[in-house]
Amino acid sequence: MPRIPFKYLALPALLMLGACGKDIEDFNVNPNGAEKINPEFLLSSVIVSTATDYQREAYMDRPASAGRYITMVRNEGNDKFNWGPQNWDGIYSRLSYNKSLFEMIEWFNQPEYLPYARVMRVFNFAYATDLYGDIPYSKALLSKSEGLIRPDYDRQEQIYTDLVKELREANDQLAGQQKTINKDQDVLYKSDVMKWRKFTNSLRLRLLLRMSKNYPAAFTEMQAIVNDKAKYPIFEANGDNAEVPYIGKLKENSWPGGLTGNAYDEFDKRKPSKEIVEALKLRNDPRLQAWVAPVAERGTVDPGEYVGVPNAIQAPYDYNGGNKKISLLAPLFNKDVDPMLAASLMTYAEVCFILAEAAQAGKITVPGKTAEVLYYDGIRANMRYYGVLTTAEAANYFDQVSVKYNGTLSQLIGQKWIAMFLKGAEGWFDHRRTGFPVFVLGPLAASPNLPKRYMYPDNEMRVNGEAYQRAIAVFGEDKQTTLMWYLK
Repeated sequence: MPRIPFKYLALPALLMLGACGKDIEDFNVNPNGAEKINPEFLLSSVIVSTATDYQREAYMDRPASAGRYITMVRNEGNDKFNWGPQNWDGIYSRLSYNKSLFEMIEWFNQPEYLPYARVMRVFNFAYATDLYGDIPYSKALLSKSEGLIRPDYDRQEQIYTDLVKELREANDQLAGQQKTINKDQDVLYKSDVMKWRKFTNSLRLRLLLRMSKNYPAAFTEMQAIVNDKAKYPIFEANGDNAEVPYIGKLKENSWPGGLTGNAYDEFDKRKPSKEIVEALKLRNDPRLQAWVAPVAERGTVDPGEYVGVPNAIQAPYDYNGGNKKISLLAPLFNKDVDPMLAASLMTYAEVCFILAEAAQAGKITVPGKTAEVLYYDGIRANMRYYGVLTTAEAANYFDQVSVKYNGTLSQLIGQKWIAMFLKGAEGWFDHRRTGFPVFVLGPLAASPNLPKRYMYPDNEMRVNGEAYQRAIAVFGEDKQTTLMWYLK
């Protein structure tokens, strides 16, 4: 399990400058560095590294392919879904920084930082168990304090139950705050306690819906949240979104597809998928023009103005006659910084769709809102974010048969999937949970179905073999197709 000594935290900027995909041990150690870092600096580093790494994976890595938003036309291994073991060092490195944050809160006696550390801990552990299933949790990150370097794996059921409890308690702590944190070091909400509470409770809604199939109290807890807005505030507008803006000055603080963050050829490798392009075209959706660039030349297989690339085909870079005849992502996604580009953890649109799904299923009632209203709220919120709502309304977008609310899960999740374009791994996670949208994978895909999980890192078998073997004896085979607890 990764362990980061305090001396590596002497310069919080290290996280901003190199946390994405690098081994912490690769950094040179400053022998004159401080042994104790104020919580405010660690909080900033934890937030930035969590948000930027999460967003980078949503654009650059497997969640983009598994969500069927991106088709790689070079180095297309991700799109074939024969992934093999996946390293989790990045997530556990962020959690190790966050553990140091807890320790510094105690050392400096600054308990006002505690609920923020709890929320970020929950976000990262939730992402880890969402990807892998059962993972080291209660005994993780104890190598420094207790000399435990081979932690056991916890069951996802136990992890998720504890995570939602942590969020409930963090909200209560935030509500009772007597002292604010450093505004300048809170890069997420500038010490706005109400917005942090909204994020905390909205994240809890995400987790409760995800576990609802096998957690009997899920909808009861969701109902309690929506019944009491004063006690459990949630996102109410795009201004509440949990997002970290990009500065756009260096590779590490630029949007991952920007010119500073990656050379143009990296941007050119990531084409909009046929699935997302066709879904937008079917609905005459103005987000198509916001997200996808028209082709430079019309092709023969698909003579349209906007052409996405199918999944797992032979020579995808030659599809439709070659590079000029398939679409790039819109120029927006090749910028270093833009108001519409942010490292996104969660959005108001997602919350609308979460509540719409639960209400549509008859599991909760939302005061003043029906499932239909929440469905439209989710679409409008996402369109408003990208500046195309007025265009959509002028074209009678919501009156189309394909868009007009019909009460089906396929329609609701289809619109949520569109709204989650390049927003974390939610498109993939919703598909594996609901089966929607229905995707038909390409002829070169390793399986006819999308993976259900990441396989454990291969070094776990070497360095933590006994715990690994105990885990899979309970969890099931370490395969991409094995269902984790909340999917069974």
